Amino acid sequence: MNWILEKSNKLDFHTNLAKILEPLKINFKNYKWVFNDIDFMSDDILPINLDDDYFILNDLELNKILDVHTQFIWGIISAVPLDEEVILLSNDLPFIEGNDSIWNNNIFQIINSEIEIIAFDSSYTIVKFKNKLLSDKFKMFFEEAIELEKFS
Repeated sequence: MNWILEKSNKLDFHTNLAKILEPLKINFKNYKWVFNDIDFMSDDILPINLDDDYFILNDLELNKILDVHTQFIWGIISAVPLDEEVILLSNDLPFIEGNDSIWNNNIFQIINSEIEIIAFDSSYTIVKFKNKLLSDKFKMFFEEAIELEKFS
């Protein structure tokens, strides 16, 4: 239930979060949206910036990001159930560079996240799911997605 997108004609750039989330049809209100170790470009003012290490957003703040042209170059975006605390994999905030665990199946940087989206250098988008139904919806939409464990 872990995928990587290297190329897709459905994405005008990596990582287009609005397009990645489109096939899931989930209620964004059910989650806390954790953004960390991010680098991005946007054509509008967002509820995130490059000055802080992480952000925990609600659905309205997430929609501000989805509604404008925003490219995530680096970063980990996690969906944590609204009624749960954010539980980190280690004592450190999740990070991308030099973190081999982002390439491993079923290892989530925030342990209790249900969805994890990793923007890797504007070249790859890794998407991990704990829910098979969401994973299947994603794969049906992005037929070109490669199983993470088969990616070399």
